[in-house]
Amino acid sequence: MIHQIKTIGQFYKLRNLPQPEHPLISVIDIATAPIYNQIESGNVVFGFYVISLKKGSTAETKYGRLPEDFNAGVLGFRAPGQVVKVTPNKAVSAIASGWMLCIHPDFLWHTPLARKIKAYDFFYYDFNEALFLSEEEQTTINTIVANIAHEFQKARDIFSEKIAIALIDALLAYIERFYQRQFNTNKVASHKLLDKLDDLLNRYFDSEKLSKPGLPTVAAVAEALHISPHYLSAMLRSITGKNTQQHIHEKLIVKAKELLSTTDLSVSEIAYALGFEHLQSFSKLFKTKTNQSPLEFRQSFN
Repeated sequence: MIHQIKTIGQFYKLRNLPQPEHPLISVIDIATAPIYNQIESGNVVFGFYVISLKKGSTAETKYGRLPEDFNAGVLGFRAPGQVVKVTPNKAVSAIASGWMLCIHPDFLWHTPLARKIKAYDFFYYDFNEALFLSEEEQTTINTIVANIAHEFQKARDIFSEKIAIALIDALLAYIERFYQRQFNTNKVASHKLLDKLDDLLNRYFDSEKLSKPGLPTVAAVAEALHISPHYLSAMLRSITGKNTQQHIHEKLIVKAKELLSTTDLSVSEIAYALGFEHLQSFSKLFKTKTNQSPLEFRQSFN
């Protein structure tokens, strides 16, 4: 069963809380809202953004195929429309702590942040790719969120929405910075993942799959590596400056150059072998990446 939680007010009701101070933005103290009322189990779809710092949990939740683990106290994210599987876990409700910042898209309406927030990849990471904060980072995040809460619980006036938008913008920027720190801290793991990706693509381009139409997709590559597509691209950008799609194209061009320079296959045959259904698509990509057409590249070896 899929439960649609379209509004923050509806979410408050399910968590046995009084209605929020503002219908479109709120900060929930998790310790005061331990139980999902009316939801025994099932899939939940939120209609708003959620940023949460949790330690312990009031429910076992899973996004995609991966379980959520907040026992260490980490920062997690959800975007509108994501499906989360929820199973209430009353046994641990007493130890749950932290906060949830809920932001309805309508709160950002007609602001630059309405579009900007959609560009942050971390809203689409799997739960095992959550952000682990240092004590100093956690203090920074907690201070910003506390100030957001203050604007609608203590000091609400004509400036509150403008200030809250600015604070949310700053919060997202800090999160992006801290994720970059996490990528840099985990360089060994990141480079191992890059090696696995390169091995996967090398095997793909050297296999019989090359005779079938269709290039390896970002989603398929991420699935094979047991990582979310957005996290994979963010990790690659932190190491190489290129996202997953660009990395796939680079590997493809290397293989195309090899076939153009060492075989007698026609350009059309090479395009098909590399998974292209149309020669024009292959030629356009090749020229974009090399400033030469496939035929010009081949002729340079003669």
